[in-house]
Amino acid sequence: MAQLLEAAASVFCKVGYTAASTNAIAREAGVSPGTLYQFFPNKEAIAVELGERFNHEMREAHSQVFTEANAALPLPGMLDAILDPLIEFNCQNPAFLALIKSSDIPGRIVEDHDALHDSLLARVDDMISLYVPELPADQRARTAAMAFALFKAGLELVLAHEGAERDAYVAELKASLYRYLAPVLGTEGSEAGESCGPAEGSSAAGSAGVPEAAGSAGGAEAPWSAGAPGATGAASRKP
Repeated sequence: MAQLLEAAASVFCKVGYTAASTNAIAREAGVSPGTLYQFFPNKEAIAVELGERFNHEMREAHSQVFTEANAALPLPGMLDAILDPLIEFNCQNPAFLALIKSSDIPGRIVEDHDALHDSLLARVDDMISLYVPELPADQRARTAAMAFALFKAGLELVLAHEGAERDAYVAELKASLYRYLAPVLGTEGSEAGESCGPAEGSSAAGSAGVPEAAGSAGGAEAPWSAGAPGATGAASRKP
């Protein structure tokens, strides 16, 4: 079964879920269509099984990176600790995005992905609350949603490139999130006393309840530069 799922992931990446066929998957796996049908009745069943495995692995990754220990790290270290494993997972499993971007995938995959999305957003919200417990819930939710949206947009660009250029986009993604979050969270970890709150000179809740324009963070510069990302090679691997 694992051989068939790996073949399906490869085919979905190459041609997309819509254009994929059980014959193409069987050919990629090096087996006959009859052998494939002994395990899966159709393409939809293959996609559901693959989607469930991806979702399980992603949830496992979430539980390992969204921790109080990582929340205690300074902001650059926290971003490295959280983003590197999530980026690596998506680089190693490009079929994950290939599936969820398809318009005609089985409804069960959509439901599971929506639940995964909500779970990840809640974890981001929880991390922000560890950094700035006094931040109003509505602003915390907006900040979490915006940070998550920035991550997803940047991830698309990361996955569209390879090698040094991929590393450069990882650096840009981290720098963008740092500049957005630093005025709200500060640059120290959640257990760093007074430095845990918004950076000096910034406003975590302006007149409209919106952080100052990201980029100042008390004058702090994002620690990543194009071509020298904080990631330690994980994103350099080809999908």
